[in-house]
Amino acid sequence: MLTFLAPSSGLLALLGLVVPVAIHLWNRRPARTVPVGSIRWLAVAANRRMRNLKLEQWLVLLLRAGLVALLAGAVGGPVWRQPPPPRLGQVFISPDLLASESVEAVRATIDSLRRRGFALRQLSRNFPRISDTTWQQLRTAPRPPATATYDFWSRVQQAADSFPGQPIRVYTSATLRHFRGNRPALPTTVSWQALPLPGARTTWLTGASLSAPDSLRLLFSQSTTEAVLTSRRTVARPQQNGLLLPRIAGLPPLRYQSEAGGQAFIQVLDTDSNRVPVQTQPLRVWVYHDAGHALDARYMRAALRAAALGLAPRLELAVASTPPALTKELDWLYWLADTPVPAAWQQRTARGLMLWQDGRQPGTSVATTFAVTPQEEQYRISRLDTTLSHNSATVVWLAATGQPVLTHQQAGRGGFYRFHSRLHPAWSSLADSPDLPLLLLPLLQPDSTHTFSPHDQRQLAPAQILAPQPPSSAPQPAWPARASAIDMRPWLLLAAALLWLLERWVAGRTAAKPRAV
Repeated sequence: MLTFLAPSSGLLALLGLVVPVAIHLWNRRPARTVPVGSIRWLAVAANRRMRNLKLEQWLVLLLRAGLVALLAGAVGGPVWRQPPPPRLGQVFISPDLLASESVEAVRATIDSLRRRGFALRQLSRNFPRISDTTWQQLRTAPRPPATATYDFWSRVQQAADSFPGQPIRVYTSATLRHFRGNRPALPTTVSWQALPLPGARTTWLTGASLSAPDSLRLLFSQSTTEAVLTSRRTVARPQQNGLLLPRIAGLPPLRYQSEAGGQAFIQVLDTDSNRVPVQTQPLRVWVYHDAGHALDARYMRAALRAAALGLAPRLELAVASTPPALTKELDWLYWLADTPVPAAWQQRTARGLMLWQDGRQPGTSVATTFAVTPQEEQYRISRLDTTLSHNSATVVWLAATGQPVLTHQQAGRGGFYRFHSRLHPAWSSLADSPDLPLLLLPLLQPDSTHTFSPHDQRQLAPAQILAPQPPSSAPQPAWPARASAIDMRPWLLLAAALLWLLERWVAGRTAAKPRAV
């Protein structure tokens, strides 16, 4: 498409076409002298020729007019704009949705996009193309493991970066475990639709402990699209190594195995082939509180008892206003007091003790929230203890203002947790939240998070998948950024130079021929 950067200047320059016409009207060639017998009629003929001016040398005139027109066009700044090739879009489908029946709900939409030129790809490593055969015969496509975990947010961000400016349609499941990390701010070219998987339900062995010398307590969980339920069952401990345990509905066969060192395991006879250790010792927890933290201790005791339902070992919990004796063997010590933890107990962290200390009075008044993950509930924080944590401490819970709420410092086989707030209602809303046991459970039993995540079938709300896009008032450019523009002025000047050479040659030949009168 030809456009002019300065069309008004070019139109004014076209007025120069009158110049060659005027030159041809007034610049007449001298006539050849022809002897005649009488000059009686020459004066009358000369006057008639002066009154009857007409154009001559039409070819030279046209060449000169064309030269002026080319120069006028160059003044107008002609540009040849090459619109970019049509932007073909991309369609991405997650592997779990591709192998499920839910993909039939969007098949017609995807077929319509494919007819418009969209490429069909799998939302996985390197974004492989999905062939027509695979798309038409999805029932024969290999199904990923039920416990496979993907990272949809980072994959879609990578897809947007790999195909910039192209329309992107994303179709995934809404399974919660596939959305990890922080939700990215995706460009407006990305359209995302999440579909629930039908009948998603998994059951897995969470833990095992020795409840009596001849019995085992098995902890297993069942996840649906709405919730995760945990149950316990006590079975007889096999007297011989390698025997199968009684079958539990929904679980694969379980085999009891004991090693030479006395450590026993439950072998899951499935494709994952996990080994769950049998814990022989209870989880020993002591909650110490002073008078100012008595209410905090009540909330902590209730939360720990509720969290014990999801623990494999038996919970031995003591709540007292006196510190435990140094001879007491503990796994956890909750120090709910303004006084510092005694050095003797801090040294016990090298042997595996976990210490927890609440915020100290008076604290600093704040108005912020925190969430363990972006898709979970926001918890209010009203006061924070500004005591600085050690440089090597890791932030476990972070407030929206960037202040640490819970930090963890590794020390030997144990560690030190500093809760910069409190469970008191004047400090936070955690005391009234039913999620407090779920927040404490991964801290009490870190292995439960690794065991739980691959089996979680809960669904994420569609509104939590894509970050809201702020309205943009910036005008869209008339031409895309990748549209090519060729400046035609050098070509017009080259054509004008060639035309001028041709005009000089034609004018020279014409001038060499005398004109008869």
